[in-house]
Formats: sequence, C-alpha cells, structure tokens
Amino acid sequence: MAAKSQPNVPKAKSVDSVTNDRTASQGQWGRAWEVDWFSLGSIIFLLLCAPFIVYYFIMACDQYSCALTGPVVDIATGRARLSDIWAKTPPITRKAAQLYTLWVTFQVLLYTSLPDFCHKFLPGYVGGIQEGAVTPAGVVNKYQINGLQAWLLTHLLWFANAHLLSWFSPTIIFDNWIPLLWCANILGYAVSTFAMVKGYFFPTSARDCKFTGNFFYNYMMGVEFNPRIGKWFDFKLFFNGRPGIVAWTLINLSFAAKQRELHGHVTNAMVLVNVLQAIYVIDFFWNETWYLKTIDICHDHFGWYLGWGDCVWLPYLYTLQGLYLVYHPVQLSTPHAVGVLLLGLVGYYIFRVANHQKDLFRRTDGRCLIWGKKPKVIECSYTSADGQRHHSKLLVSGFWGVARHFNYVGDLMGSLAYCLACGGGHLLPYFYIIYMAILLTHRCLRDEHRCASKYGRDWERYTAAVPYRLLPGIF
Repeated sequence: MAAKSQPNVPKAKSVDSVTNDRTASQGQWGRAWEVDWFSLGSIIFLLLCAPFIVYYFIMACDQYSCALTGPVVDIATGRARLSDIWAKTPPITRKAAQLYTLWVTFQVLLYTSLPDFCHKFLPGYVGGIQEGAVTPAGVVNKYQINGLQAWLLTHLLWFANAHLLSWFSPTIIFDNWIPLLWCANILGYAVSTFAMVKGYFFPTSARDCKFTGNFFYNYMMGVEFNPRIGKWFDFKLFFNGRPGIVAWTLINLSFAAKQRELHGHVTNAMVLVNVLQAIYVIDFFWNETWYLKTIDICHDHFGWYLGWGDCVWLPYLYTLQGLYLVYHPVQLSTPHAVGVLLLGLVGYYIFRVANHQKDLFRRTDGRCLIWGKKPKVIECSYTSADGQRHHSKLLVSGFWGVARHFNYVGDLMGSLAYCLACGGGHLLPYFYIIYMAILLTHRCLRDEHRCASKYGRDWERYTAAVPYRLLPGIF
C-alpha cells in the first residue's frame, strides 16, 4: 500500500502518557494492549519449547543421522536415557565463543561503520540512507541500507580464504555447529532481555512502546517498536538481516564443503539447495529498502520473537536441508533435479513479481502500470496514535487482485523446492515447508487483523474486491 504521512511529527511523550492515552488509540493500529488466555498460553509454550525444538532437530542429526524418531524410540525402549543423549551433546567451547564473537562484531562493524557504496555503481539497487514507513505514533525513521554490501564483503572474504588465504577450514561452521548453537542462544536471550529493559527505562521512542501488563507477552512480542542505540544502530533491521541471513549462505557453503570432505563430491541436491536459497538471500538484500515496508519492520515490536528467533531459529532451522545432505548425500535424477529447480524458480518469480508490483505501486503512489494496465485501487485512511489522519491506497490489480497475500504462494513454492531436493528418505528436511505454511498462514491472519483494525470499513471494501487471502477458490 502507498501511504502518505503528514509532515509534522509531534514531540515524544513519556511512557506514562502513552499508557494513559491507550484507550483513545486502541483498535486503530499496532499490536494488542490486552492478552487473551489463548495468546498467553501460546507464548508460554513457545518460550518453553522453541529452544528445545531447535536442540532436538540438531541433536537428531548429530546423534541419529537426522532420524527424528530415533531419540524417542531409544528413550521409550530403554536403550538410552535423556542424560545419555545430553552427555553426547558437545558443550560450548572457547573456540566457538571466539568465532561467534568475531562474527557478530564483524557484522556490527559492517553495519555501523561502512556506509553503503553499492548503490553508486549497481543499476537498480537502492541503498544508502532510506526512510521507513510511518510508525503508529507518526514517526518516520531513517535507515542505513547496506546489507548487500555486507553480504558481498563477507562472502568475498570467505571465498578468498577458501582459495587463497587458508586462515580457516571451509567446514569450520559445521565442525562447531552445536557449540555455536549455545553461543547463538546466549546472544538471542541477551539482546531480547536488553530490549525489554530498554523499552521500560530508556526507549528510543516512548510513544511507540506498548505495555500489556503481562510480562511474558511483553518479553515475547516486545515493548519497543524501533529500539536503537545511537542514530543508526536499529535492532530490528540488524537482527532481521544480520547476522542470521548473511550467515545462511555461509552455513550452506560450509555444509557443502563438509559433504565433499566426507563423501568426495558435492551432490546435485546440495548444489540446488545452495543455489535456490542463495537466490532468496541475495533477493532479500537487493530489496532491503523494500523490506522496511514489510510486517517485520512496520508492525512487529522487537522482543524475543525477533531477537532470539533471528539469532537461533532462523540460522539453525532454515538450513536443515543442507545439514541433512551432509549426513545423506542425495543425488537426484535429472528429471527430479530439473523439476525442483523449476519449482523453485517459478516460486521465486511469483514472490518477486508480486512484491515488485506492490513496491512499484507504493513508490509511484499508484501512477504506474500493473500487467500493462493502470492499477485498480481502493482509497482508504487511518488514524495514528498521535491523532493525525493519514491516507493510503490498497492495490487490487496484478497478483494482488488474485489473492490478498499471493506473494506467500511463491514463498511456499520455493520452500517446498528446498525440501524436495532432499528426496523422501526422512521427515526432517520437510520441517521447513510445514513451518512456513503455518508461519505464513498465521502471518496472513495476523496482518489482516491489524489491517481490519487500522482501516475499518475501507478494509471491508478491499476484502469484498479481493475475496481470497492466499489461494483463489480455497482460502
């Protein structure tokens, strides 16, 4: 959607002022002020179980060759105890702690100390200083967009080491995978806790903070909307993109190197996983400016959900296909490999074109062509927490006239391609498509709930014009 904000932004209020005024703004925009019992139960479940789920998957690969039922069967039949499994789990090591500290420090330096230069010579790339969307309180933040530059420099260093410098083995990530897991957990919990404390005592923008009165919800979903240190270090932008997504392709490369070390070659399945996931990662950083207008930045507050999730859940569970192929070097038939490649590329095409249509529509305020025609729009308005009235347009042409979230269909096709590259020997590599289907369906419903509260009757007009959420004729 293409939003226009009013030019004047009022000065910040105190947290108490925001709390006292919440009744006036309730139902207009942003996440809930109050927590129902189902939401609270779900949050406590995730806080307790998500770290265990990550550990279970990684442990199953390390000790049971990726057989998810192996640990359960061993414990149920008495062949192993929980203490036996835990005793075989590698602990945190000094080497892993040093590697992880060096990694995060390097990414922080690339983010904060090296202004973007890629936009000066790459046609079509938008980097450097960019504005985000208007926040619920009417604030427009500026961001230093340099993720593509960080990704390129990081991978240039990786390949220079692999072929020239030999400072470390290309298998270094795989070789320290579980010790690095403990380091990632430490950072995830540390940054989430710091963000919560910061939100209570020294928020960047008090008017964009939200307090439910429930500790667990505040910790999980976050208090501050855009926590920052200094002028440019934005927690959401950094942790959403760096260090997890920059690491994603490095992790896959390390898995490929380990597969070659163990089996003497890299299979076509491993190549497919590396290529298809690299396309997604590069697309993310090429379109990092567009990402400023997505749900993660525009609506989510920064808490454990993003802090721990970006440090642990993303790099460890989004890379399960590559990890699985280290233990099971699947070599696909040519028709199977071509089918997986085509599925992934078609999914990426839908994902990218749909998002490009919305971005073009937003940047031109609707003065563009979608599929060769002037786009159909629904005019709407909303009120931010500062009482200012804003005007917006909702796109109902192109893929956005097919379904309200058709870009997610492309995302799901790509996710399925990653999994199908691993064959059908085990369930573990298919966790990703199951998780993405749940995540994107939930995100779809969550986004629509926000939009219904934000736009009111205008949203009803939009859903009447585009009746399906995700799949035409089905959902």
